[in-house]
Amino acid sequence: MAKLLIVDDDMTTRTFLSLAMQRDGHQIMEAWTGEDCLALAQQESQDMILLDAQMPGMDGFTCCAELRAIMRDQCPPVIMITGLADQASVDRAFSVGAIDYATKPIHMAVLRQRVRQVLRERELMHQLATINQQLAAANRELQHLTRIDSLTQIANRRCFEEILAKEWGRLARQQRSLGVILCDVDFFKQYNDLYGHLAGDRCLKDISELLRLSILRSADLVARYGGEEFIILLPETDAAGTMCVAERIHTKIRNAAIPHAGSKAAAIVTLSIGVACTAPEMTEHPKHLLDIADRALYDAKAKGRNQTVMRPYQSSAV
Repeated sequence: MAKLLIVDDDMTTRTFLSLAMQRDGHQIMEAWTGEDCLALAQQESQDMILLDAQMPGMDGFTCCAELRAIMRDQCPPVIMITGLADQASVDRAFSVGAIDYATKPIHMAVLRQRVRQVLRERELMHQLATINQQLAAANRELQHLTRIDSLTQIANRRCFEEILAKEWGRLARQQRSLGVILCDVDFFKQYNDLYGHLAGDRCLKDISELLRLSILRSADLVARYGGEEFIILLPETDAAGTMCVAERIHTKIRNAAIPHAGSKAAAIVTLSIGVACTAPEMTEHPKHLLDIADRALYDAKAKGRNQTVMRPYQSSAV
């Protein structure tokens, strides 16, 4: 059942149209001036308006144009009913926004068919809009999933590298520092072998949360870099600030005291951390900073793990 607004200054015509549309199961409202039509259309939503072209005061052409101007995309479809059968009047009806027209005397079978067709098209448009909204939501969710690590629900490597590239360019223009912290869970294979993979997954989730709690600014980013490796991006952070975050991470991991009987570094889960920091240059590639952090992480492991090593940044041109 559709809601139709019938607008005509002639009572006989309004009654004739109302009875015919009601027999088709539609809910009817009536107006007899263009001004009343504008008011009713804005007060209560309509699925269609049957609008007389020739009325005293505001005629149907002006009323239709006003409806389109005021309601824009929310304007219901308008079928103009006109006693003017000339081409100029028909063209004018379409130019002011009418979706169809019918001439007087009204051929009811033809009008009813046009009403059904317009309502069918309107319903299809609504369905299409709903499908498009659902597709847009699904695409947004897919984009989110491609950037989030499924286990830990923090950023994944792809997301990290995208943001690193953006921050590298921004900080190069602003001549600000950028810090990177690369973390590896010490003896994680032994942890999995001893406690099982489900426990290993829980351990990685716990560590990701501890890392997230170790950063204090919304611009900082924690990501799972792969396996048991995590990486933290610290825009506008110098070497001292980056080391401070690394020490905060060690403190939180130590206080969490996750048992690890298979570790040779401690009786609890620990991290080895490599740190690198630089003021980005447009002539440098951000991957070089990651390579330095990776070498620093290797040094931390070689020195016995459960510690932080920072390597000074050297240009790739050196």
